[in-house]
Amino acid sequence: MNAKGVADILKQAIIMEHRGKSLYQQVASQTSSEDVKKIFSVMADEEQTHIDFLQKQLAHYNKEGMFDKNDLESAPGSEAIANTILTDELVKDISGSGFEAAAISAAIDMENKSVEVYASQAEKATDPNEKELFQWLANWEKGHHKLLIELNNQLTEKVWYDNNFWPF
Repeated sequence: MNAKGVADILKQAIIMEHRGKSLYQQVASQTSSEDVKKIFSVMADEEQTHIDFLQKQLAHYNKEGMFDKNDLESAPGSEAIANTILTDELVKDISGSGFEAAAISAAIDMENKSVEVYASQAEKATDPNEKELFQWLANWEKGHHKLLIELNNQLTEKVWYDNNFWPF
């Protein structure tokens, strides 16, 4: 891919991360549950980490014509999210049809889009460093996606249970 195309994709990725951060900050600021606030605050912080990382990569790419492999190898993973425990209390605090649940659904769609964009770019890339960067980013976003899917599944089961949707 040409340099302009790679730079444009990185710019689009930065915009996607800003949108995710805004969504997570909004949910954290509007919820009354401290557990929900914590998880969405952590996710907003992770999106800022992604923004910072992508901005460094974009600057390096624009200057050097390649990605900063050292930055990639030293970048944090999504352990902060993985270490955030999905507790029964957290699920109890979220209404299956409330604001937080709707935000989780929207966030799943956003994370899906991010994974798709990064995975697609990794597949198209001919430069091994470019391929590695975009695959790494896709995997990074998959961590968020997995957390949100788990939370959504738990909420769905809660709604089914609360409304006696079970067949037995």
